Amino acid sequence: MSVATDYYAALGVSREANADEIKKAYRRLARELHPDVNPDPVTQERFKEITQAYEVLSDPQKRQMYDLGADPFAPGGGGGFGTAGFPFSDIMDAFFGGTAGASRGPRSRARRGRNATIRVDLDLAECVFGATRDLTVDTAVVCPTCSGEGSAPGSHPTTCDVCNGRGEVSQVTRSFLGQVMTSRPCPGCGGFGTVIRRPCPECDGDGRVRTRRTVKVRIPAGVEDGTHIQLAAEGEVGPGGGPPGDLFLEIVQRPHPIFERRGDDLHCTLTIPMTAAALGATLPIQTLDGPASIDLRPGTQSNQSIPLYGQGSSHLHGPGRGDLIIHVTVETPTKLEPEQEELMRQLARLRNEESPPGRFAPGEQGFFSRLRDAFNGR
Repeated sequence: MSVATDYYAALGVSREANADEIKKAYRRLARELHPDVNPDPVTQERFKEITQAYEVLSDPQKRQMYDLGADPFAPGGGGGFGTAGFPFSDIMDAFFGGTAGASRGPRSRARRGRNATIRVDLDLAECVFGATRDLTVDTAVVCPTCSGEGSAPGSHPTTCDVCNGRGEVSQVTRSFLGQVMTSRPCPGCGGFGTVIRRPCPECDGDGRVRTRRTVKVRIPAGVEDGTHIQLAAEGEVGPGGGPPGDLFLEIVQRPHPIFERRGDDLHCTLTIPMTAAALGATLPIQTLDGPASIDLRPGTQSNQSIPLYGQGSSHLHGPGRGDLIIHVTVETPTKLEPEQEELMRQLARLRNEESPPGRFAPGEQGFFSRLRDAFNGR
């Protein structure tokens, strides 16, 4: 292509276009005209044309020479199409959003450590009110001998002889587009740019060692079975002395002999004799807050619930507490002494219940049936 060709027209941009506008125009055309998409000869020639135009206009020196009417490919002006200066990276960027052969530089040996999870078994009271625990964690910490560097005392990592510290090696290959330069991690140093000639005898060059340490943690009030608590930067230290990961606590709530937890409410069953249910009584009970008492009204029925407000679990994400729900079960005696039996018969005669008729209902009564019976006085 001659110098007289209008590179700006080839890319469809104005002479005042900036670098970003030129790059966007080239990417758009490269997607349409790339030989892998349109393999016909005419399209290939057009693709070479826009590629050469982009090579000139994306280089400030070549663009200045072109604007002044000089040949940007003259000796000293840089290589043309088919040379090592071919902008293959921008073609790859146009198709895959990345660059091929772009210099990545050496990788850091320090990398973030892994997260760790440990199980914490708690009693119901500890879940409800919170607790402080000293947890023993087997984890990786920075090597005290080399301070994470990985080298033996008195030595340091040295520059790799293969890549001269770049962390990558380049290779030029030929294709129908010309010479293409690709890069890959250096096989001599693994991409780090440095080589540890004398590894630390304690960590063997990893920069960290495993040890057992104690972490004091505060378990918030209101946690329940399955709750996960994240402790930032309390996990394993990364290779090369990198930053630590996080520590996650998995809460396991032990079963309680009396109380069953449902959300933030606690439930229990209280069995009372039928005399207490009929006459009413004040009974002592035990809650998580300590001893308490409840008043049973005369005529308390089996399956009746008595709530104690604010006696349940603390809310994990807010103030206040749930309730303690006491489910009453009325116990009927199965064996009576002769005197007790006679007293019961006297009570039955007084209540005209010597031959009680009973009441039948279709299955278990629902809420509306019980409400109707209540209004009818039944």
